[in-house]
Amino acid sequence: MAHYALLDPDNTVVDVIVGKDEDDVVDGIDSWEDYYGEVTGYVCKRTSYNTSGNQHIEGGTPFRGNYAEIGGTYDEVRDAFIPRQPYPSWVLSNTTLLWEPPVAYPDDGEDYRWDETTASWVN
Repeated sequence: MAHYALLDPDNTVVDVIVGKDEDDVVDGIDSWEDYYGEVTGYVCKRTSYNTSGNQHIEGGTPFRGNYAEIGGTYDEVRDAFIPRQPYPSWVLSNTTLLWEPPVAYPDDGEDYRWDETTASWVN
């Protein structure tokens, strides 16, 4: 079982589907990205459920940066999925391919939420 992201013309993820493993050959079909793209009318890219923060959660090889999420984007240059930007002030890490706040989350054990107006963590 493999997962595939369907992309609109702006490379925004509009759906994530479960499909055939990329190594499966059925009825002569050997490119599932091409096949699912043809039957849905969207560009289709395989995504890895086990990849987050540009790391494989089981120690394997990360694939395309992050598991695709609806509303996120596919970056052709990086060949990676980028999640939605949670706040305008957050910046994309070139290492993890995740959005990071301009101020680190406090490590005092308290719970905080991000306040975009003040660009700070609020207890």
